[in-house]
Amino acid sequence: MKSEKISELTTNRLSVYLRCLNTLSAAGIKSISSQALAEQFNLNSAQIRKDLGYFGEFGVRGVGYYVEDLREHITKILGLDRPHRVGIVGAGRLGTALANYKGFGRSNFSVAALFDNDEEKIGRRVGEDKVLIHDVKKMPRLVDDESIDVMVIAVPARVAQKVLNQIMSAGIKAVLNFAPASLSARLDVKVKTVDLTTSLESLSYFLVRPQVRAVTNHKRKAQTEELNEINKQEL
Repeated sequence: MKSEKISELTTNRLSVYLRCLNTLSAAGIKSISSQALAEQFNLNSAQIRKDLGYFGEFGVRGVGYYVEDLREHITKILGLDRPHRVGIVGAGRLGTALANYKGFGRSNFSVAALFDNDEEKIGRRVGEDKVLIHDVKKMPRLVDDESIDVMVIAVPARVAQKVLNQIMSAGIKAVLNFAPASLSARLDVKVKTVDLTTSLESLSYFLVRPQVRAVTNHKRKAQTEELNEINKQEL
């Protein structure tokens, strides 16, 4: 693995590649070239090779990538070869919906606990897995008892920073934030924010400017074709 810092965009794309490889594996595909992988899943072959190149040499000239081997490598790179226990702060509609989401298990994540300060919710169980809602004051102890290493913030924006402070005090280093707020975290804590409103507003900007949209799409297609032409002799 190269010593240079790996960007978040790169790790995001690795997750996409892994999903594609899972699909290929389920279909019984044993090997695939970067070009074929790009064409089948609307990706960029040059970008695939560049991203994978940060972590080693995985391709075989004349063959491409062995699907199962590459799946295993990316799984380990992303730290998905071991289970992750998730805690969710906020047992409202969003928090309970996340607790019920079945897709976590496919990536080796499981929801271990919900936390809230509403006495009417504390003690209830949520979903098929009967995830218990705990008093948020018990978070530090439950983090240790349940081996929680990832926390999700699903509370209103006005209290999100306070909740993040509690999470950091409990020793958590990885946080997924759904509150529409800019949060301040310690340098050793990674906070990833999912802001649905901002994403929708960005789409709105795109919709009201069809001319810009057409030019952008044309430019993107031209750049992709140029990259593929330059690299067509590679894996």
